[in-house]
Amino acid sequence: MIKIGLFGVGHLGKIHLRLLKEIPQLELVGFFDPNKAIAEKISEEYKVPAYENAQELMRKVEAVDIVSPTTTHFELAKQALSEGKHLFIEKPLCTNSKEGKILMDLWKSTNLVAQVGHVERFNPAWLAAKDRIGNPKFLEVHRLAMFNPRGTDVSVVLDLMIHDLDIILSVVPSKVKSVVATGIPIISDTPDIANARISFENGCVANVTASRLSMKNMRKIRLFQSNAYMSLDFLAKKTEIITLSNKNDEAVTTFPLDLGDKGTRYITFEQPETPPVNAIKEELIQFANSILNKTKAAVDMMAGFAALKLAEDINEAIAQNDV
Repeated sequence: MIKIGLFGVGHLGKIHLRLLKEIPQLELVGFFDPNKAIAEKISEEYKVPAYENAQELMRKVEAVDIVSPTTTHFELAKQALSEGKHLFIEKPLCTNSKEGKILMDLWKSTNLVAQVGHVERFNPAWLAAKDRIGNPKFLEVHRLAMFNPRGTDVSVVLDLMIHDLDIILSVVPSKVKSVVATGIPIISDTPDIANARISFENGCVANVTASRLSMKNMRKIRLFQSNAYMSLDFLAKKTEIITLSNKNDEAVTTFPLDLGDKGTRYITFEQPETPPVNAIKEELIQFANSILNKTKAAVDMMAGFAALKLAEDINEAIAQNDV
């Protein structure tokens, strides 16, 4: 059993706290939150010790789970890695790539497991589709949310869009060629609505939109690749796959398509079964298993850094567009 400490018990931190208690591979030693009133309330409600300072908790654990505000990530993660603690850190990795590079270099000098909380990698809709994705050429992404003050310490790119940037980078086997972006700050001091067009060296293009001022919530990705179209709804946890083939597959819904001299091809429509998993719990279980089995984290520091760097490039493109 791995002794773990939790840092931050805000909205997401409380979810982590509850789930950490349910995972048999982990022993939740306690948590730290600088807000003493909240810490006392959470400690009493969940029967988990609240530590008065981060250093004291850090000394008593083998692993840390950082779910505090993004602006605190760097110092806490740096301390954890320096003291030999396995690290789970919520996305984004930190506020900028300079800090991210320091953390990545520090991690590379250790044998520690470091996992970044890009939770959509564990979403049932993604799990049902990921093995069917192969070299997509166009992606259309929308992540819209109703306003919530939580997360406005950073731009909507780092707050929301970065989820999809990680997904995109995980399936496009190519380097980013160029980024064109625009964004608008409406309520906060940083962009609350943003759109980016990301072009890759292999010709793939991703059009990504994020907003935290929407009238409704939406988390959808549409992928187009040779002979296939996929629609993933992360919110509804549903996946639809439409493919074009030369054979009539009676096991799925199929429609014939008469192409004249080219003969008949078949359009198949599938809704693959989505696994009944809790994505946050699953990523924490994977983290624990990586430590116990001495294997690579499901979303390691390099993946977290890549998403952060692309988010930073998008923010820079937005800033240039405003000049």
